[in-house]
Amino acid sequence: MTDVSGKGSSTLGAWARSKRLVLLGTTAALVLGGAAVGNNGGVQGLWTTPARAETGSVAPLPANAFSFADVVDHVRGAVVSIKVKIAETADASDSDDGPQQLSPDDPLERFFRRFGGEEGTPFVFRHNHPHVEMAQGSGFIISSDGYLVTNNHVVDHATEVTITMDDGTTHPAKVIGTDKRTDLALLKIKSGGPFKYVGFASKPPRVGDWVIAVGNPFGLGGTVTAGIVSARGRDINSGPYDDYLQIDAPVNRGNSGGPTFNTQGEVVGINTAIYSPSGGSVGIGFDIPADEAHGVIAALESKGTVTRGWIGVQIQPVTSDIADSLGLKGETGALVADTEKDSPASKAGIKTGDVILGVNGDPVDGPRELARKIAALGPNVDASLLVWHDGAQKTFDVKLGTLPNDQVASADADSGTGTDNSASALASFGLTLAPSDSVPGAVAAGVVVTNVDPDGTAAQKGLKVGDVILQAGGKQVATPGQVADVLGDAKKAGRKAILLRIKSGDETHFVALELGKAS
Repeated sequence: MTDVSGKGSSTLGAWARSKRLVLLGTTAALVLGGAAVGNNGGVQGLWTTPARAETGSVAPLPANAFSFADVVDHVRGAVVSIKVKIAETADASDSDDGPQQLSPDDPLERFFRRFGGEEGTPFVFRHNHPHVEMAQGSGFIISSDGYLVTNNHVVDHATEVTITMDDGTTHPAKVIGTDKRTDLALLKIKSGGPFKYVGFASKPPRVGDWVIAVGNPFGLGGTVTAGIVSARGRDINSGPYDDYLQIDAPVNRGNSGGPTFNTQGEVVGINTAIYSPSGGSVGIGFDIPADEAHGVIAALESKGTVTRGWIGVQIQPVTSDIADSLGLKGETGALVADTEKDSPASKAGIKTGDVILGVNGDPVDGPRELARKIAALGPNVDASLLVWHDGAQKTFDVKLGTLPNDQVASADADSGTGTDNSASALASFGLTLAPSDSVPGAVAAGVVVTNVDPDGTAAQKGLKVGDVILQAGGKQVATPGQVADVLGDAKKAGRKAILLRIKSGDETHFVALELGKAS
């Protein structure tokens, strides 16, 4: 946008006559009018043109018109800057050969890109050299006795935490509890008080609502930006419970853990991540919603940790191909790609290839919703799951367990028998297979993919060399002949697709191989 500040009157006159800039000015007027709606509680004056003086100049607006100043004055005393001292010692296995390049899909790459790390940035890992690091972030006080909220990644591995108030005073603080899965942390100021505090909003914002972000970008201290809620329910692949608010109020490095307010001064979200090709704000920020944060923070305050319900399954979305192969009418629910041994799900009779359609009478749209519903119920709770099982709906009663810190899935496959006269049948899908026991380093069960035609159906579905087919059409397979037999039987039965259960690396998932596309 053109900067017209400090220009002479002739420049301003040209600006006023420019059609393009008048349109931009109109847009600005409508936006400001939106602020007036929030402040005045009505729509009167939204389309009203301000009175003009006889000279033709625009008359001054009333004091505080279209301003967020009252909201900011109300909340800024509860927003704090956080400085963290982190003492680390590099692991003996770390290399000191210089910068190392992280791949784009490396989890560390996603971590370092939060609030500013550029994609592909080299990071130096030093060998056995203790060092002290300083980190900065933001937070907000939620009680008069000094409990405050921030992101887990702001205080992770902290040895010392210092809080700077809006008036510049500082206080030491301690970490009460953290939750890595939602990236939230609860702290307590050790001295002083009573403190000014803010509360969580009682209802979520709507897309298009005004919001105000307050925080400590780049260590500058209390900084206020404004924008709107751009979207809800965003999944940014940071965890199983992703349900972020997307906002366009500018947030940058140092805003982590800071609050986003509605126009009533209530917290609607916690700034956590940004999408940034350049490292700075491009108007796409992500907030943990207040309704999710409220429950997590309450658990951290009472127990110092968060316990969640768990059924012990790996799940994936139901695509149209998968729905066709299972005889489902819709693409809702969560497909069970694997069940853990002795887990609540396996004990109840749920097996791989089932689709979980509902929890306690509420439908499940997809894997993320199922994960959130089960987690929210908590451990040792009886849940009723509606499942598509062996071609029909069935209800399973499951007693939920406690979500472990690290889940390890197991895939047990029987060997079985079958003919190996299958090369031509499998070639029509662009696949070359071999028994896993014939491939050095392969897993003990299943059939290994040894070659994939890049133009074949299998490649289009993402199969690659080294993947292991554990099941085909719900049957355990141990030889290429068994896979070919299942594919042939499905074709004869007029099926559109067949489900393959694939182990790729440490993960297990299903792939629907379309039979009609085989050449």
